[in-house]
Amino acid sequence: MQKVTLFEGDGIGPEITREVVRIIDALQLPIEFEPYDIGKTAFENCGELIPQASLNSIKRNKIALKAPVTTPIGHGFRSVNVGLRLAFDLFANIRPAKSIPNVKTRYEDIDLVVFRENTEDLYIGLEEEIDENTIHAIKKITRHASERIIRAAFDYAVKNNRKKVTCVHKANILKKSDGLFLKIFNEIKEEYPTIETNDLIVDNTCMQLVMNPEKFDIMVMPNLYGDILSDLTSGLIGGLGLLPSANLNEEYAIFEAVHGSAPDIAGQNIANPTALLLSACMMLDHIGYTTEANKVRHAIEDVYQNTTIRTKDVKGTASTTEFANEIIARL
Repeated sequence: MQKVTLFEGDGIGPEITREVVRIIDALQLPIEFEPYDIGKTAFENCGELIPQASLNSIKRNKIALKAPVTTPIGHGFRSVNVGLRLAFDLFANIRPAKSIPNVKTRYEDIDLVVFRENTEDLYIGLEEEIDENTIHAIKKITRHASERIIRAAFDYAVKNNRKKVTCVHKANILKKSDGLFLKIFNEIKEEYPTIETNDLIVDNTCMQLVMNPEKFDIMVMPNLYGDILSDLTSGLIGGLGLLPSANLNEEYAIFEAVHGSAPDIAGQNIANPTALLLSACMMLDHIGYTTEANKVRHAIEDVYQNTTIRTKDVKGTASTTEFANEIIARL
């Protein structure tokens, strides 16, 4: 029996988690979910954002499925997501953006993957107050972390028969930090002669993504750029409600929906569970149930392609539960 740590999260988290678990249970796999609290709910219950019991569950199970949690903007506690990534050294954040049939966007046939380094760069929030009017933020780039994420992107390309890896950087200005990341990319690409490569400055990448997204396949980049560009790629396919995500290393893996906890619609049973469900499919791939994961993906595509049963964010009127029922009917 494979045990999976389950974090229902805050806001809409419990609603979408309930339906995703129901869908996974319908596959009748030897998987047991072990629920624990983190984030705002945990803090309210026990005064800790990430209780030790929750960390211990991940240590035991090696794998977790996580719904969105609340992080205040500009004040309050530090991001729980960052805390978990650093606690388990989850260096690779993998976010595939793939078009879903019959979801109307400006683009068709999007199929690209962002590989985001997850443990350093500006995103880890190392800041120093020089005086009341001056703040310094530290951008940390190391060879160790850069090699891991770049090699992971190339290995993924080989394993999944992808054709191209693009390095995204700002080495024209940040010549030492992003310059090191680019240098390491150029070293490692020589080990993968069958994979096409190029590199782009991050601002040019943003422009190219909205003008010619078909030119991209796999993209690898430091932490902050990955946070921004993965949201941009979600916009190409219809929004964050459709974008799955994995955070992993050689030992541990946490799969999560990357959208917010949306407290304004919590409790209304109208949230879209697709992102968390697709993240659960990535989890199934990870533990060896690729056939079952693909069954769920095909069911999702079939519902979007052939029915009007979809949630409000993708121009529908169905409830979260009604959407999940339709997925299960196709399984």
